[in-house]
Amino acid sequence: MDSLPTVIIIAAAVILGIVLIRLLGKPLQKILKLLLNAVFGYALLFVVNFFGDPVGIHIEINLLNAIITGILGIPGVILLVLYQVFM
Repeated sequence: MDSLPTVIIIAAAVILGIVLIRLLGKPLQKILKLLLNAVFGYALLFVVNFFGDPVGIHIEINLLNAIITGILGIPGVILLVLYQVFM
């Protein structure tokens, strides 16, 4: 008789998990995309700084630049490079 409550608890946990995944799926997907853009942006900033230092292009890695690259991704890094070159 102890197996019936266990089965009910497991079924309720599975249903709750499915409901949570459905409710939080879109926000988590957007957060993951933002994080992925930030990682690619940081890597690209590192590459730009590595190859750009000899020609005088150096972009600081700070909070504002991290936000720009996190939201815009690679186009954000291009924007920062153009800003550095023309300003």
